[in-house]
Parts: sequence; structure tokens; C-alpha cells
Amino acid sequence: MRNKHAALWLWVCLVPLAFDYKAPDSQFGHGAQWLAVIPALAGALILAMIGPRFARPTRLRSFVTGALVASLVGSLIAQVLQHNPVGQYLRVILPFLLFAIGYWAMCRPWHPIRVMQMQRALYYANVLCLVFTFFFGLLAVGGPLADIRFRIVSPTMLALQAMLLHQFIVARRFNMTMVVVFLATLIVELLSVTRSLLIATILLAMFAAWLASPSISHLIKSFFRTGIALSFVVALGVGTAWLFPSITEHWTQRVTAAQNSDSDRDPTTVTRIAEMRDQYDQVTESVESVLFGKGYGHLYRYSPIYYQYVNQTFSKDDYFNTSDWVAGHNFWVYQLYAEGIVFGGCMPLAVIVALIVAGRAFRRWRRIAPRHPMLMPLSMALLVLAALPGASIGGNPLGTRFSGLVYGLALGLIVSLYSQLHYRIDLQRKRQRLHPSYGREPAFRPTAPAAAPVPLNTYATPEPR
Repeated sequence: MRNKHAALWLWVCLVPLAFDYKAPDSQFGHGAQWLAVIPALAGALILAMIGPRFARPTRLRSFVTGALVASLVGSLIAQVLQHNPVGQYLRVILPFLLFAIGYWAMCRPWHPIRVMQMQRALYYANVLCLVFTFFFGLLAVGGPLADIRFRIVSPTMLALQAMLLHQFIVARRFNMTMVVVFLATLIVELLSVTRSLLIATILLAMFAAWLASPSISHLIKSFFRTGIALSFVVALGVGTAWLFPSITEHWTQRVTAAQNSDSDRDPTTVTRIAEMRDQYDQVTESVESVLFGKGYGHLYRYSPIYYQYVNQTFSKDDYFNTSDWVAGHNFWVYQLYAEGIVFGGCMPLAVIVALIVAGRAFRRWRRIAPRHPMLMPLSMALLVLAALPGASIGGNPLGTRFSGLVYGLALGLIVSLYSQLHYRIDLQRKRQRLHPSYGREPAFRPTAPAAAPVPLNTYATPEPR
């Protein structure tokens, strides 16, 4: 708490990128997007420099930090071996770099008051991103729902839903503003006609129920409450279908896409598989690419063997001339494609290990010390990071800059809070078991005996000679 401007740098880090947008290159330039990155990088770097330091190492922090460093080093090795265009490499690596810098900024033993400020800034930044992305896609881009449904979804909407589900299920806090914001996220999901988002929301609710239950009986009650909460989602969907028949028609087309297709295959699913297949075919071309990958910013297309299943949806030119430099639609496959088997598993393993280790520790600590002030921030950070695997169902959550920063901050908070709680709860309880008097005041503190009375003539001045 010595630096009075840490909260200011936190807002500087988060707010500018909250106004990042997705727009066609022909309509809008990228100057404003790049200007939003500069304060985010500066704020995260300043937070990392002014933050306190840990005095004791922990295995989780050492593992996650080492994995992220190895991933960044692996990207440089693949770039040197593949000779990809430097501009494309820098553009694609930027979200992953923001992820690592956000982790570095938050992986500090911050004061609980500072952690509350971070969570408040993260929540409002996600709300701003939700509102701005929706109106930008609705008004600036324009067009029918089939064209704008990809533009109105915030890149961190699942992270915002995770924060709200934490308040509803884990912390059991309700207010009207949170309910309105959560309903707004559900409406955006319905308007986007994206099945993976609804599946991810349900999975996040189930994960929150698991975190909120330290025992089997609590787990049953928590799943019951979660089921009641999800019933409101179903009711909202029914009400939307009744009020907006056009949205219902779009959802019907999406759900029955495989039955209506001549090949009995869902075109969206086929294109995702075709993209991953091309990445797999490229990375297995040589021993060098298998070991170190094709690098970030390498060109990939759709695999030609799947064109027969989508020839009624895509023209031949659109299918074979499509090329992407951005991160692929699957986080796990793209990491293997970009960094090979040597470094491709570093970042996914860091995310999975942090979720499993910190999640199990949270449930144990909630039984031991349920009122510790750092437990609720840890569970909220866990749910925000859990939105990363949820978002990877329908795309790569680190493909956009703001999502990379948000998930990096969440991972840093998890590792930081886990390191502090591990020392304050587990290690102190272990020392108390080995030494029962450790950390306790003695039952009886002996006092010094009363001083003997001093004779009256002790301080008398001596007689003159």
C-alpha cells in the first residue's frame, strides 16, 4: 500500500483496451486499436515494477512462471526457424504477450485492499467492453443479424459472466445491477446465435457450484441452486423466442444445420475441423516443425479434403482462398501448431494446473478458514480463468488483445493468492501440529518480582569531608 498511484495504473492498464473493436479492414483503420495497446502495456509494466515481491518460493508459482517464459522463448525459436513476416508475428503474438505481462503484474503479494481494487476495475472494464462492443457492432458495422452477430459479442463476455456467477453462486451476493448485467449478457448470447457461448455459460455455472461446495451434501445443494438459476435462463430464452420470432428462426437454422445440409454435417463444425486439420498437416511436414512448430503468424487455410461437406455453403474461391494469420479457432491445437511439441504445451498446462491446484486448495481452505479475506478473491479469479477453456469451445480466447490481458491478470491473481494462502493457512497449521505453541500466546506470563523498598537515606548526599 506504499504506492498511492497503483489503482490509477490499474485503470490505465484495463480501460483503454476495453474499447478495442472488431471491424472490417476496409471500413476502419487499426491506428486507434494500436493506440489502445500502448497504455495497457505501460500500465501493466508499471504495476509489475512497483508491486511487492515474494520472500518465499512456491511450486505453483515457479511452474506457471517457468511455463510462460518457456512459451515466449519457444515463439522466438519458431520465428527464427520459420522466417515468418515480422509484422505478422508481432501482431499475432501481442495477445499472448499481454497475457504474460498481465500475469507478471498480478503475481505479486498485493494487499487485500489492493486486490479488491483490482477486481473492481476488472469488473467495470468488462462491463464497458460489453456495452461498447454491442453498440459498435450494432450501429457502426450495421446490417442484418446474420452479419453483425459476430461483431456484438464482447471478447471477455464469458469472463464477465464468470464474475457474476461467482457473486450469485459462491459468494451469494445479489443486487439489481448485477442481475441486469447478467441478463444483458444472456441477451447478447441469444442475439449472437452462438451455441458454444451457451454451453460455456452452463459449464461455468457448474464449476462455480463445485467451488461453492466443500462437501458432497453442499455439492448437491449447490447444484440444486444452480439448476434453479439456469431455469431462469431457459425462461429468458422462451420469452425471447416469443417476442422476437426472427431470432428463433436463426437458432432453429443453427441447431438443425446438420439435418438441413446435403452432407448431414454442420458447416460451422466442418470448417473448424478443416482449419485444425490444415494446421496439423502443416506441423507434421518435417521433424523441425513437429518439435518447434510453424510459429505465430504463420499462414494456414482450410484443409481441402473437407470441401465436399461444405460445397453448398462456401464457393470454391472462398474456401480455398481463405487464409488467416491470426490465432486459430482452437486454443489447444493452435498452440501445438505455433510452438510444436517442445513448447506448445507450456501455456495450456499452466492454465490447467493452476485451475486444478488452486481450485482444490480453495475447497480445502474454505473448510479450514472460511472467513479468510483472500478466499473470495481467489474463487473469483478461478472462475474468470475458467472462462478461458470455456471460450476455447468456439474459438481461441487469446486471439484478441483485451481477452489476453484479462485472462493473464486472472492467472496472476490465482498464483499470487494461492502462494499467500498456502503460507498463511497450510504451513502455519503444519507448524502448529509439530509445535503446538507456535503462533500462540503463552497461557501464563510470569511477572518480575516486586522491587525491594529503597531506604530513605540511599540517595542522600554524602557529608562533606
